[in-house]
Amino acid sequence: MRAMKNIVILISGRGSNMEAIVRTARAEQWPANIVAVISNRANAAGLNYAQQQGIATAVVENTAYPTRESFDTALQATIDQFAPDIVILAGFMRILTAPFVAHYAGRLLNIHPSLLPSFTGLSTHRRALEAGVKIHGSTVHFVTADLDHGPIIAQAAVPVLEEDDEATLAARVLAQEHIIYPRAVRWLVEDNLSIDQGRVTVKTVKKTQKLQAEIT
Repeated sequence: MRAMKNIVILISGRGSNMEAIVRTARAEQWPANIVAVISNRANAAGLNYAQQQGIATAVVENTAYPTRESFDTALQATIDQFAPDIVILAGFMRILTAPFVAHYAGRLLNIHPSLLPSFTGLSTHRRALEAGVKIHGSTVHFVTADLDHGPIIAQAAVPVLEEDDEATLAARVLAQEHIIYPRAVRWLVEDNLSIDQGRVTVKTVKKTQKLQAEIT
């Protein structure tokens, strides 16, 4: 029998991707426990949802620490109290230091609202509209010390419509994030991901086909 995995999720705001992961994990009965939701902001709305679901929560406010390094050290100590096998960034608005990332290498995931490697960083939807791209989307990737450049696990593409503004485009992208992020996390939970020379392979073909069907 496969051992249960412990998942810790980091958020900074409403945590809609966190909610999607929690709902999907329970509905699909993953071999995993979401043991904690941690935020760098005490007023993050997602903490309320996690508490309502009976999930432990914690706050490590970055403003309480003088340096990025000291914050990451405190954050890591809090995370490790929950003995995580997987750490998920779900709208966690902090650039993490290299030692922190190295500590969770191969078990730290992020979702970015663009089709990486395009539009790394912030304001992705505005920049996509300004660039006139016809296809936009989101990317789930392993986190490395290079911002928004880790090995890509899954992507979802959406068309950019003539009438789109930032809000409408963001909403359409977010709907796809709620599909691909839980799916990618489940692949990691079930040991279905491998990395070779910076490229990710999903070992189970049927799950790949299911994901493709869901986002087309």
